[in-house]
Amino acid sequence: MEPLWAGLVLLVILFILLCSGLWVAFSLLGVGVAGLALFTQAPVGQAMATTIWGSSNSWALAALPMFIWMGEILFRTRLSEDMFRGLSPWLTRLPGRLLHVNILGCAIFAAVSGSSAATAATIGRMTIPELHKRGYHPLMSIGTLAGSGTLGLLIPPSIILIVYGVATDQSIARLFIAGVFPGLMLVVLFMGYVILWSLLHPEGVPGEKEKPSWRERLVALKFLAPVTLLIMAIIGSIYAGLASPTEAAALGVVFSLILSWLSGSLNRESFLAALMGAVRTSAMIAFILAGAAFLTVAMGFTGIPRELAAWIGGMHLSPYALIAALTVFFIVMGMFLDGISVVVLTTSVIIPMVEQAGLDLIWFGIYIVLVVEMAQITPPVGFNLFVLQGLTGRDILTIARAALPFFLLLCIGVVLIVLFPEIATWLPSRMGAH
Repeated sequence: MEPLWAGLVLLVILFILLCSGLWVAFSLLGVGVAGLALFTQAPVGQAMATTIWGSSNSWALAALPMFIWMGEILFRTRLSEDMFRGLSPWLTRLPGRLLHVNILGCAIFAAVSGSSAATAATIGRMTIPELHKRGYHPLMSIGTLAGSGTLGLLIPPSIILIVYGVATDQSIARLFIAGVFPGLMLVVLFMGYVILWSLLHPEGVPGEKEKPSWRERLVALKFLAPVTLLIMAIIGSIYAGLASPTEAAALGVVFSLILSWLSGSLNRESFLAALMGAVRTSAMIAFILAGAAFLTVAMGFTGIPRELAAWIGGMHLSPYALIAALTVFFIVMGMFLDGISVVVLTTSVIIPMVEQAGLDLIWFGIYIVLVVEMAQITPPVGFNLFVLQGLTGRDILTIARAALPFFLLLCIGVVLIVLFPEIATWLPSRMGAH
């Protein structure tokens, strides 16, 4: 049990470092140094140097800054405005009407962004004033955006799936493809809830004065064409085995620059702003990954993951009981840390348990992203809540209350992929990428 006591000491050190306001990357490095210095005879400096270099020198990581840059470029275009114009004529007869623009708009932008916060901010900036002006229920407008914004983490290309793939040595192409059906499942759950809610609360959904003709609907499709082609180019090239995720990311950057130029949004200022935004975010994530890789090596030397996995194994938990315990654990972690930090902090300890339980690591990647999505809309550190607070000016508790039904829908999503793992595993099993 000695390694478990060591683990408890290191957990306290990590908690102290994070609460002191130290950057997550430095906190991870600090705990790794403490683990090696206090509980092993391993050379700290040599282990740190080789691990940080090894974790940084990864071809799979090249996709990360590319997808982030693509999202930053599109964040500064008129893409969200065009999506609103393209989607709204098709949704006027559906119960809930333009509330579905939040859900479908977020799903579409998620497929070219990879970031939850960027998805919520981009779509929200366009739809919230429009829905308010037309008289839609304010809490429902905010709730649909809070819930659907989380799709940025799941629908490929997903930044957090790249981080998970690098941390666990899994195929990023397979993880991307595995996220498609669970993402569509959440879209259906969200839209189904909005339809049900609007039938029960018709006063929250104003009637549209004008009914668009079929001709107007078909004309509106031209506004959706650019982003649809971009999604097909990225996801289609990966699924068909024509491009690796890194190559697809480079294609995405080229196409997004062309889209930005054609829309008149590309100039020197927007180009530099997108580039610097991508550099800042990529550097932060790469630094966290380097710290996490060093902590993983330190944990290996201390024997904590092996001992913990054996201890959990000795409890003879069923896979369902293990998943239930991990779900509570990840939600609590996600209340205080961002999603990427949760993934990199926990993989070194959790993955041995998951492998021992016989769970598929591709499936587990989708499961962990779904649970982290739930944490994005839970106080006190729900990043989507902060984004919407900035957009609407409402207090965080009001926004959390609006997001609660979508948190519960995400819980249903987790239950569904646990009961029917094929939702996540069927499509990757059909593709030829390795």
